[in-house]
Amino acid sequence: MTGNQKIAYIPGSPFYSKIIMSRSRQPPLVTGISPNEGIPWTKVTIRGENLGTGPPDLIGLTICGHNCLLTAEWMSASKIVCRVGQAKNDKGDIIVTTKSGGRGTSTVSFKLLKPEKIGILDQSAVWVDEMSYYDMRKDRNKGIPPLSLRPTNPLGVEIEKSKLPQKDLEMLFHGMSADFTSENFSAAWYLIENHSTTSFEQLKMAVNNLKKQANKKNEGSLAYVKGGLSTFFEAQDALSAIHQKLEADGTEKVEGSMTQKLENVLNRASNTADTLFQEVLGRKDKADSTRNALNVLQRFKFLFNLPLNIERNIQKGDYDVVINDYEKAKSLFGKTEVQVFKKYYAEVETRIEALRELLLEKLLETPSTLHDQKRYIRYLSDLHAPGDPAWQCIGAQHKWILQLMHRCKEGHVKDLKGGPGLHSPMLDLDNDVRSSVLGHLSHTASLKRGSSFQPGRDDSWRYKTPHRVAFVEKLTKLVLSQLPNFWKLWISYVNGSLFSETAEKSGQMERSKNVRQRQNDFKKMVQELMQSLVKLTRGALLPFTIRDGDVRQYGGWEGTSGLSGQWLSRAIQTVRLTYESLTALEIPNDMLQTIQDLILDLRVRCVMVTLQHTAEEIKRLAEKEDWIVDNEGLTSLPCQFEQCIVCSLQALKGVLECKPGEASVFQQPKTQEEVCQLSVNIMQIFVHCLEQLSTKPDADIDTTHLSVDVSSPDLFGSIHEDFSLTSEQRLLIVLSNCCYLERHTFLNIAEHFEKHSFQGIEKITQVSMASLKELDQRLFENYIELKADPIVGSLEPGIYAGCFDWKDCLPPTGVRNYLKEALVNIIAVHAEVFTISKELVPRVLTKVVEAVSEELSRLMQCVSSFSKNGALQARLEIYALRDAVVIYLTPESKSSFKQALEVLPQLSSGADKKLLEELLNKFKSNMHLQLTCFQAASSAMMKT
Repeated sequence: MTGNQKIAYIPGSPFYSKIIMSRSRQPPLVTGISPNEGIPWTKVTIRGENLGTGPPDLIGLTICGHNCLLTAEWMSASKIVCRVGQAKNDKGDIIVTTKSGGRGTSTVSFKLLKPEKIGILDQSAVWVDEMSYYDMRKDRNKGIPPLSLRPTNPLGVEIEKSKLPQKDLEMLFHGMSADFTSENFSAAWYLIENHSTTSFEQLKMAVNNLKKQANKKNEGSLAYVKGGLSTFFEAQDALSAIHQKLEADGTEKVEGSMTQKLENVLNRASNTADTLFQEVLGRKDKADSTRNALNVLQRFKFLFNLPLNIERNIQKGDYDVVINDYEKAKSLFGKTEVQVFKKYYAEVETRIEALRELLLEKLLETPSTLHDQKRYIRYLSDLHAPGDPAWQCIGAQHKWILQLMHRCKEGHVKDLKGGPGLHSPMLDLDNDVRSSVLGHLSHTASLKRGSSFQPGRDDSWRYKTPHRVAFVEKLTKLVLSQLPNFWKLWISYVNGSLFSETAEKSGQMERSKNVRQRQNDFKKMVQELMQSLVKLTRGALLPFTIRDGDVRQYGGWEGTSGLSGQWLSRAIQTVRLTYESLTALEIPNDMLQTIQDLILDLRVRCVMVTLQHTAEEIKRLAEKEDWIVDNEGLTSLPCQFEQCIVCSLQALKGVLECKPGEASVFQQPKTQEEVCQLSVNIMQIFVHCLEQLSTKPDADIDTTHLSVDVSSPDLFGSIHEDFSLTSEQRLLIVLSNCCYLERHTFLNIAEHFEKHSFQGIEKITQVSMASLKELDQRLFENYIELKADPIVGSLEPGIYAGCFDWKDCLPPTGVRNYLKEALVNIIAVHAEVFTISKELVPRVLTKVVEAVSEELSRLMQCVSSFSKNGALQARLEIYALRDAVVIYLTPESKSSFKQALEVLPQLSSGADKKLLEELLNKFKSNMHLQLTCFQAASSAMMKT
């Protein structure tokens, strides 16, 4: 062998053949192309080296990946002409393949431009006139000269282009074309575009030209057939001769026809070869079979090892690897007809089904994190699990949350019945829980009076959280720990992120339908969770609001005392925080409306309980009265009462405040009426406490000292530290407190009620003031009766002491002792009242003076007649009493004195008048010290 010759042996044949293959030329090399860019069907010239020895040697030509061999025209070993086809690539190499040189290479490339629609008469850089007509309707080339089908001027008359815009023509002839080779050719559009100014005579000529061209075309085809008729006859003769030769061979020779003889020779050669090489060929076939089997095992080892690999990866938890392998096996062998492949693929499906069941079981396990749930759902989605695993997970999570809520309630109820448990830890509530409002108020009052106060450590400030409050806190915490993941799981289910990150999985439309159908079902789930939360909370905090049929399921807290206002306030804060957290999840408000209703009911209940608790504390204020009077004649009781109400309202500040979305506590008329009535009861209870204090027996008075105004003189010197209060003094102290309550305290409380948006404040004020004034008037009348009656009762016996007779008496020498005694008693009343409260002095003394004057007038009117000396004595005593208490005279008392004087005879002589004046001045001079209290009061009244 020499050169490039190569011997090839072909095994398996009856005999070995030796084929000498020769490759005497180098591979083709393209070094240039002109033009180097163009649209499809552009004619190009390719230049290079070793481009073939002739047209038969050229067996392949591609430009930009498109086969251009059909249009290629071999010119020489360095030049080929062809047309570029419709290639997918915009730019590519020019590859020439020849028999002698094989597949070539290229040092240049061709850029394929997007084709533009070029009309027959439009100018173009491409050789349009040389292009073969491409029939788009039949998608095949017709080797008809282009000029015969695409004349430059089919009408044969001068073309005059129209100036009309192309867009207007396209709108006018919508869906049509001016190209006469198009199926939607419009003759009118063609004439308007090319012959808009052509005359009618020229158009007639154009019609005749078209007719001539059609006739010429028909005649040309017929002439072509006539010219090749001899060729057709020669071909027919040759075929007939071959047929006759074959028939002659079959009829003359016994051995059969020539083809039959050849067949027999070939069969004998085949049998001889089989006999010689049967053993060798048998071993070869067996080796081929073994080799083929090994090749199959090696080639498809992925499928054969897949069942075992799936089990191993499942044990490791590599579910992503299992899914990827399964998808690959399904795409390769899912529809195979090979029995071996079917058998192994069935094993794969069996293990995948077991994996689906395992993943579904893990998905429905509770508790579980949102991340794990999403992961298992995606796995099941990728494994094309039947049903809707995501919806099954949502349903399981819903049931799990309900179970947790009821278990929480049952656990707390058991702890409550079995004694203290882990659910009631010790909590330091600081400002949330007060040991007693009264203790705090007593401390404040003591500080105001300047007494020492040493606070000590008191463990009573540490309380166990009530079971019901602890249950509500744990219940809300449980819901807030589970519901967000439950809601996010639904959102992921809706937007499809559970199934694929790119949302490109199959079955999206089907899932969309499921989402629309299950929106109502999920809404019912959320509403059921909210209703369970609300009912369980109501069962613990507001058991009277639960229906009888739900008591067993949501109640069970019987036998426990009611919660105080501060614990209800804490529970309200807990529920409010729960509502805010749920709102942050963008849960629709209609699903959370039941929680808003619960908050409103809790707020109303807290207000009611706090006011009731305040009323109970007000009842105990009487026990805290220390009877210590300040400079204004007041004890600490009014201040304690006001501060008690202010502290209660301050504790309700957060409850009464409306958070976003909440309604006012007082929006219901029934609530307004109940709160108004409770407020009135509080005021009336305090009034009742005052009444109790005013009538308290002397033996129950604990205080043994009385403070007085340091600016006032100690008139009697009988008030010591061991002095005990009398009933009259207690009346005065209560009266003084009543006056202060009417002028200040009740008005301040009304302002506090208004500041906290209470309703019916006018009614509260009116009813309270009426009760207070009624008590004040009753106590005042009692005190006047206690003080005025003894004075009034002593007048008549004093006047007629010693058998005194107005008709027969000595000339007057001065004011008699009965009147002086009456004045001293009035002064004693003044001193007693002044010691307690200066402001009560005018009010008390005016009533005492009215009683005395009225009695004196009655006694004068009862005298039948007066002697001269008796009339003078009576006038002296009346004037003395009137002038002594002149600052406390009222129209009633003045009228009484006037009536008493009118009964007396008039003074006739000047001596009597002079004597009267002297005796009156003498009385005032002698009683100056005693009457000074009235003068001091007069100056004080004038100053004010």
